[in-house]
Amino acid sequence: MARPPGVDQHDAAGLPLFHQTGVLFFFPRVEPYLTETLAVHRRLELDSALLDAAALRSRFPMIDFDGIEAGVFEPQFGVLMARRAIQTLVERYVPTGGLYERAAIAPPAPPEGERLRHVTTLDGNRIEAERFVFACGPWLAKLFPDLLGRRIFPTRQEVFFFAPPPGDVRFLPGRLPGWADFNGGDIYYGFPDLENRGVKVAHDAHGPLMDPDSGDRAPSPEALRDVRTYMERRFPALAGRPLSEARVCQYENSSNGDLLIDFHPQWRNVLLVGAGSGHGFKHGPAVGRYAAELLTGRLESPEPRFSLATKAESQARAVH
Repeated sequence: MARPPGVDQHDAAGLPLFHQTGVLFFFPRVEPYLTETLAVHRRLELDSALLDAAALRSRFPMIDFDGIEAGVFEPQFGVLMARRAIQTLVERYVPTGGLYERAAIAPPAPPEGERLRHVTTLDGNRIEAERFVFACGPWLAKLFPDLLGRRIFPTRQEVFFFAPPPGDVRFLPGRLPGWADFNGGDIYYGFPDLENRGVKVAHDAHGPLMDPDSGDRAPSPEALRDVRTYMERRFPALAGRPLSEARVCQYENSSNGDLLIDFHPQWRNVLLVGAGSGHGFKHGPAVGRYAAELLTGRLESPEPRFSLATKAESQARAVH
């Protein structure tokens, strides 16, 4: 959930790339994450409102705020349509002279020398370049198994969409914002009934490890029961409502949740970009700019948190 400044909010077909639903975070108590978020927003002059429990209940009556002390509402934020945005980017990039190819890449051969000269597709074609960026999401560790196989953790994540009660407009954009219940650190999140898909509800806890190629994409009864139990508590009008859609995707985290944006330790013309968890797409412009400056030598002081050296081989999530 984010607001893309300076971006055309519709693709060529007139469909929205960004729904300005507003975003609401709410907490059982006032905590540093909340106060620090507000401080950053004020410094950046972002429109944000700190709401107490009474204000939350008044503005968002479809949510049961029992046990909630405070929240922050960001009216200019909202939901990006990731797949649609990437398709639109390709459609606009190619006519300007860009080259886009869809292919599966074999893991690069063990390093010989300080530069990677080419990669090979699974059908045998060679792709040569002066520099390479591997930004492969949950597949990154599979391309560099010896280096990243125990440092990138792809996990199975399930999201669900529920049909709101007939005629109930409380769950439409403009009434229900995008939201995240920090729930004492055990976060649930979702957004309103966008484009008639249903109300999204998901549990942010890391699921079991998942192979992105062979993992089963069928939703599990256990995960469905979990979000239904949560909805009974926070969204009572959605309790027992029909499931309209479900998806199984994946996070791909580093040991603590920080991004990986660093050079291959032996190939100095290969940049590894990953560990985006569920946030890789929305951070794409900033990550792309940072990666380009790093790759071209224009970045004088790389961020140590993004280095390969900080990526351990055991999960100890510290960044959501």
